[in-house]
Amino acid sequence: MTDTVSNAPDLDIRKTGRLELLIEFWRYFSENRGAVIGLWFFVFICLIAIFAGVIAPHTATDQFRDALLVPPVWQEGGTWKFILGTDPVGRDMLSRLIYGSRLSLLVGVIVVSIALVIGITVGLIAGFVGGAVDAIIMRIMDIILSFPSLLLALTLVAILGPSLTNAMIAIAIVQQPHYVRLTRAAVMTERGKDYVIAAKVAGVRPLRLMFHTILPNCLAPLIVQAALSFSTAILDAAALGFLGMGAQPPTPEWGTMLAEAREFILRAWWVVTFPGIAILLTVLAINLMGDGIRDALDPKLRRS
Repeated sequence: MTDTVSNAPDLDIRKTGRLELLIEFWRYFSENRGAVIGLWFFVFICLIAIFAGVIAPHTATDQFRDALLVPPVWQEGGTWKFILGTDPVGRDMLSRLIYGSRLSLLVGVIVVSIALVIGITVGLIAGFVGGAVDAIIMRIMDIILSFPSLLLALTLVAILGPSLTNAMIAIAIVQQPHYVRLTRAAVMTERGKDYVIAAKVAGVRPLRLMFHTILPNCLAPLIVQAALSFSTAILDAAALGFLGMGAQPPTPEWGTMLAEAREFILRAWWVVTFPGIAILLTVLAINLMGDGIRDALDPKLRRS
């Protein structure tokens, strides 16, 4: 009972410290207006993706054979039934864009999660162990980075087979060297510091030393990289979909929608314009948000 009471103040101090850090982070983050706008737009896209089934006027695959290439509502021939018009097979553009937001965010989450977990683990091993292990790991990472990312992703998808799942795996493999290099550099900086040496003297086991002692102090650059990689993953997935190596029709993925509409670009501008704008705005918002996170986490970049 005494131990519980004595530990309570320490727990309160930790919670207070974390709250102060969050408040300080938000203060610096909110100074960047572009980052705040990007954050709110990203939240807006997330809400659209979550409630797509409620918001979308139709399902993503409903075909209206009597309404092929109907223009947007503000253009002559448009109708309020299809606010952003229809595609060449009579599917509602607005509904497909809304459902497509789910896939784009899903791609970003899965790709970043896989690349982050693998990259952090491998980077920790390389930076902590060093020697021949470090050399072998970094040479493999250098080989992966020597290929153009999209070309390597295309090659991997060609080997695995065209699908959205294989595209996400390929993009994650292409992205993880960046996390390996960042983690390794941060670990090599931290491992010579007094708190790490003290933990070694105290007999802390290597795994606990790597993941519990060193890793929390290496997270700032990794968080920034994850935010920026999120937008890269969406772009790469759209590019693979456009090339026919990602999501396959009739999946409402923005890149695949662009690929399906290529031959109609001159007589039905909306079928290519709206998916392109969706990709542009989403990637721009995430990049602005990532810049704000970088500025807030890096003391050198904080505004006075």
